[in-house]
Amino acid sequence: MEAKTLNGLKGRTELKHELNRIDCYLLRNKLKHVMEIDPHASKDGKYLIRSVYFDNFDNKALTQKKEGLLSRDKFRVRLYDYNTNLLNLEKKSKRNNLTYKDKCRITSEEYEKIRFGDIDWMKDDSRELIKELYIHMNLYQLKPLTVVDYEREVFIYRPGNVRVTFDSSIKTSFRNNDVLNKDLPMVETNPAITVLEVKYDEYLPEVIRNLLQISDRRKGTYSKYQISRMYG
Repeated sequence: MEAKTLNGLKGRTELKHELNRIDCYLLRNKLKHVMEIDPHASKDGKYLIRSVYFDNFDNKALTQKKEGLLSRDKFRVRLYDYNTNLLNLEKKSKRNNLTYKDKCRITSEEYEKIRFGDIDWMKDDSRELIKELYIHMNLYQLKPLTVVDYEREVFIYRPGNVRVTFDSSIKTSFRNNDVLNKDLPMVETNPAITVLEVKYDEYLPEVIRNLLQISDRRKGTYSKYQISRMYG
């Protein structure tokens, strides 16, 4: 069955699990014989992801995540390997059991304007996602709140467009939103936590489903943002 669409975006199934170190080791060694390593990763197969998440004084995004609402939106600005010349504004939407992601390029100068509350320019911007964020910032007083760093290792399987990711070394800035600052003080959350994410389109191939059978794992709605907010 084809995945449904939302505003032209194709929905994907996204499953999350918390793994211990032994499970990570065993699963990595199984997957590498069947799946490809992400070609964009460094020589060790990993890359660093840094995101700053938008929320308000009532913790709207955090509360909706904790409560597992079937219809919710989350905004963030993301960069990879501290490359501040390549920033993306992203919106992740959850509708029932499908996840949708929209994104557009944003400059460092534009993020700094947003960070310090200079947002009037956003309402007439040519990028629809910028205008949508402007509306949410006005309606819900959203602002960039917390920076989250983590290391990601990705395995790819072309049939079904499957991505299996291991996210580890999750760190938080507490409530510092200076995402462009490479020397931003970050605090490690729980080094024992690795979040496994399985993402696919219409189906999960049986060979991958069988490889993912692990004796000791907990399924949940784990979010790096949620984990980071547990520490401040």
